[in-house]
Amino acid sequence: MLRGIHPLLSPDLLQALALMGHGDDIVIADANFPSSSLGPKVIRADGVTATNMAEAILTHMPLDTFVPQTAWRMQVVGDPDACPEVCTEFQAIVNKRAGDFSIASLERFAFYEYARKASYIVATTEFRLYGNLILKKGVVHPHEVFKG
Repeated sequence: MLRGIHPLLSPDLLQALALMGHGDDIVIADANFPSSSLGPKVIRADGVTATNMAEAILTHMPLDTFVPQTAWRMQVVGDPDACPEVCTEFQAIVNKRAGDFSIASLERFAFYEYARKASYIVATTEFRLYGNLILKKGVVHPHEVFKG
């Protein structure tokens, strides 16, 4: 056990976040997402919702400020302008933890293609449909590393 680390971050997920570099992507996937067939290493987060996992990850990981877009959600099939409640919650978590970043939407198969290039997929047991989020890691500044 360590101090100051969000309790939902497992040792495997902490290692993954530490290994990721600036510009690497991580997928937070819901229970229906095809996590194991897309290619990136899958880290299980059973019993955890996608929104709680987003909160945990963004407690420690900054988002990229050097690109126009840094977070994506999956569009609702047949209604691309819809924004499910889970996605509204994602936006509130991003605003709270990372700042003024908007979450863009991607068509379902485009989201899968983008997820194939991610460094990791965190497979949650989020049962709300469209509870999927991709986050691009930003720069960790030296003054943020150790606050002794």
